Amino acid sequence: MDPITAATHPDPYPYYASLRAKGGLTFDQQVQSWIASSAEAVCAVLRHADCHVRPPQEPVPKAIAGRPAGQVFGHLMRMNEGERQRCPRSAIAPGLQDIDRQQVRAWVRAGFIEDGAAGLHHAQFIGPVAVVAALLGFSPADSRLLSALTRDFVACLSPLSDAAQLHAAHRATGQLQVLFRKRIEANDSASAWLTGICQGFAGVAPNDLVANLIGLLAQTHEATAGLIGNALLALIRDPALLHRIREEPTLIGPLQAEVQRFDPPVQNTRRFVVARCDILGVSLEPGEAIVVLLASANRDPALNPQPDLLLTDRLNRRSFSFGAGRHECPGQTLAMDIAAASLATILERAPQPDRLDWRYRPSVNGRIPVFSDRP
Repeated sequence: MDPITAATHPDPYPYYASLRAKGGLTFDQQVQSWIASSAEAVCAVLRHADCHVRPPQEPVPKAIAGRPAGQVFGHLMRMNEGERQRCPRSAIAPGLQDIDRQQVRAWVRAGFIEDGAAGLHHAQFIGPVAVVAALLGFSPADSRLLSALTRDFVACLSPLSDAAQLHAAHRATGQLQVLFRKRIEANDSASAWLTGICQGFAGVAPNDLVANLIGLLAQTHEATAGLIGNALLALIRDPALLHRIREEPTLIGPLQAEVQRFDPPVQNTRRFVVARCDILGVSLEPGEAIVVLLASANRDPALNPQPDLLLTDRLNRRSFSFGAGRHECPGQTLAMDIAAASLATILERAPQPDRLDWRYRPSVNGRIPVFSDRP
């Protein structure tokens, strides 16, 4: 196992503990990167001004540079620093606080159209994006289309994608751009959130606005699918907990909150050193890369007592699953609301968990289980 393959290992957490025992920030010869594994190191790297989300010499991955998906990638706030990161965030984040949680739950339930593993797949990978699209004022039919297109687009974000997936991602990018431009040009009152976002982007290049709206859907697709899947997996592995949750559905929210710490959908992220700096006594040089093990930091006893126990009533829960510092995800509350509502609906309508098989989707940083009906 190494810090990259650990993301989809059945149980990477003892390995993460061994990395923390070696020191919070160490160099790994196998992956030729620094590894931040402790809570202290992860926090220090994520908050350091000289640790950027992209290497300066490659702001857009070579595999998509110069193509439609690459053009969108280059505008995403999560892939930029400075004003190109702060401006989109300041436009998008405020409206998240005003979203009606009851409406979100209603849309989740309405979108669950199939029973069995097919319905479960829909709940993980289609429903959450459709909910965000609905919040932006799209019709139900367009929301489902946006979900399918987002699924194709996010393939370009993985270094594991093949030529066919990249081609589909570029095609989906063009369709997403058209749909968002039409939605913006409608200039109606279907979405107060979208109206506020457009006002926040006033005076900014239109491509920045459209790209970051696509980015909202992309982040929802990956992270929320993992939140839902890993919570269901926790219940499959613990029948007593499943029974308790079925008896007390109000515990679904606390369960989802604990699972995002205990077994997060994004296991690691990366930072790139842009200037000589010192972090926790380690001297880092420009051009060096750091693999930031969010999942390991979540299990650091210095951050959470009894970190290897899944406790729905955990006090003062702390987590890096949604990042920290200037790139902390502003949509955490919405993602958790969608995930909890989805899990509640799955437990009502999906097959009994012991009738499901599962596997982790191939990824270098995501921990996203995919389920199928057992023969």
